Amino acid sequence: MRIRPADPRDLETVARANVALARETEGLSLDLERALCGVRAALEDPSRGRYLLAEVGGAVVGQLLITREWSDWRDGWYWWIQSVWIEPDTRRRGMFRALYARVLEDARKEGVLAVKLYVDRGNARAQATYRALGMVRARYDLFETEIGPRGPGGEAS
Repeated sequence: MRIRPADPRDLETVARANVALARETEGLSLDLERALCGVRAALEDPSRGRYLLAEVGGAVVGQLLITREWSDWRDGWYWWIQSVWIEPDTRRRGMFRALYARVLEDARKEGVLAVKLYVDRGNARAQATYRALGMVRARYDLFETEIGPRGPGGEAS
């Protein structure tokens, strides 16, 4: 297995994984064109986020996205893990563990305060994986107000 940063050649692979992720974990049907635009934006501008990919035999079998959040209270960066996808036939084989280890390694080198993620309350399997890797439930609940368009033309994706 090899962990590597995504590059523009990975655009379609990552976007298709995001579509599959949304369908599997949240029952959402993402528009592939919108997903391609979102992934392209991150690949072209690392300040929006950066993808790490897990490869086996030259095939991408897993991914995650790292985004950053500034803490004025602690004068430093938090990293958020998002868009975690492992191909179904390679799950439970250490792909996420390897991706997560790389995130922690990079975060330590860059002086990051903490690595965070959010997970759907109903995704017990993912929660168990995160706990097994030493992550703990944060003290905060997440609230949101949706404002902008969620799909081409503003319709729900």
